[in-house]
Amino acid sequence: MTGIEALLRTTARLRAPDGCPWDREQTHRSICDCLVEEVCELLQAIDREDDANLREELGDLLFHVVLHAQMASESGRFDFDAVAHEVNEKMVRRHPHVFGEGVRLSDSEAVIRQWEQIKLKEKGTPAASPFNELPPALNSILRAREVWKQVRKKSLNPGDSVDGGQVAAEAARLDEASAGRALFALVAACRDAGIDPDSALRRHTDRVMKACGGGA
Repeated sequence: MTGIEALLRTTARLRAPDGCPWDREQTHRSICDCLVEEVCELLQAIDREDDANLREELGDLLFHVVLHAQMASESGRFDFDAVAHEVNEKMVRRHPHVFGEGVRLSDSEAVIRQWEQIKLKEKGTPAASPFNELPPALNSILRAREVWKQVRKKSLNPGDSVDGGQVAAEAARLDEASAGRALFALVAACRDAGIDPDSALRRHTDRVMKACGGGA
């Protein structure tokens, strides 16, 4: 039995009716905070050039991929094999300079340009949005800040997704120290209430963008 076969079997057993209560209770959303933590721990292992820890953290991240695939398989949507096949086909399709008959590319910049051109053909032109210019990899707090910046800059209407009066009142009384205290208290309260603050903010920012006509 290969390592991935053993992991797939173990994960299915954990999610079985007589499996682990914690694993059986999880949903795609409920483990978002755990997934973010695992990615951060992986990045730390990379930064420290710690091979033993890197191997462990890669395994933890792989378990999350397998767990999400197992959840999807249980509801008949897709399984791990479909995930692996899809990403493999994408890698082959987007590297014609390696797997195809096309022109060989000699530098990484040319590869990136080709990747983006192929991606654009596959996915089509992105729908117009007042938030298209936002960087794609912001954390939830920076993303919320930049979305609000665009709301102000472009005079967008977020509707009832944002209480403008509350924002103005908070801005008038805040300094860095009080902002830090308020943010920490809110994060701590989320923890005690069983809410992942990162996911909560990310999802509400999506609602603000949608209210402003930016989709989500």
